[in-house]
Amino acid sequence: MPPFMTASILIVDDSTFIQRHLEHVLTSNGICDEVLKAGDGQEAIEVLDSENVDLVLCDVQMPNVDGFELLRRKRADLEEREISVIMLTVEEAVEAKVWCLEAGASDYLVKPFHDEELVARVRLHLQLKSLRDELRRKNKELGRLACLDSLTRVSNRRHFMESLRHELDRASRHGLSLVLGMIDIDHFKRINDTYGHRVGDQALELVASRLRDALRDHDLLGRYGGEEFAMVLVDVKPEGILVGAERCRRLIAEEEFQVEGHRLQITVSIGIAVSTEPDAGAVDELIQQADEALYAAKEQGRNRVVLAPSSDSATES
Repeated sequence: MPPFMTASILIVDDSTFIQRHLEHVLTSNGICDEVLKAGDGQEAIEVLDSENVDLVLCDVQMPNVDGFELLRRKRADLEEREISVIMLTVEEAVEAKVWCLEAGASDYLVKPFHDEELVARVRLHLQLKSLRDELRRKNKELGRLACLDSLTRVSNRRHFMESLRHELDRASRHGLSLVLGMIDIDHFKRINDTYGHRVGDQALELVASRLRDALRDHDLLGRYGGEEFAMVLVDVKPEGILVGAERCRRLIAEEEFQVEGHRLQITVSIGIAVSTEPDAGAVDELIQQADEALYAAKEQGRNRVVLAPSSDSATES
């Protein structure tokens, strides 16, 4: 079956004859190209710790570390990685089967078993793993999308505020400086009124893209609301506090944006607040300082960066 040609299956059995037989059954039925092998539970643990494994076929009775001990030691890891374990046992008693399942096995086969049944159960568990992996991937993607603004693809306000609090807490614990910038597109209403909201939306997307280009990988950028963005510059030296904000302003001001045949000259105003001794609970105060600096930038003619008065000492230290 093509979906499983890259499946990695670990066979744990102290009989080389059984190992070879299982390998032949699995490869000849197109379940995988090759298998991993271990002679007892200890060898299996070493393989699991170093290799990507999709499914384990494990004998119960083995010298040294048997199948039950393997499950006991690796149960949490196997569950976290969602690796199914099919136990191979000579015990037909119901109690033995229950022990296998309660120990953490996903399934069991009683020896001697029919190869067709083995293949069917292996395929079933690989299909289940494939579905679980896909569900995990989609949930992760949904989680990522839930943090993004649907238009600009930068952090939405909720996620940005969570990140700001996290960075303030981290900066407080490690004695780092933190810079918050509030960014507003100048005369954005004029763009909407003149060219329509679709052009305005595309302008927002382009501005967000240029801001991302101007910032470092570990800086934060979010859409704060409407035509306003916010950024966090982490661990910035005093002489570099205004550099990042000025780079953002200049990159946008120097570009002529082309949107649906219209040439747009866009500028932004930026207010900067600096917290050199961050307090994780001082989010509101920091935002207010940056907002006041942004208001001052607009009052002074727009297309400029203004540092909050309480942040001046940070650039001089």
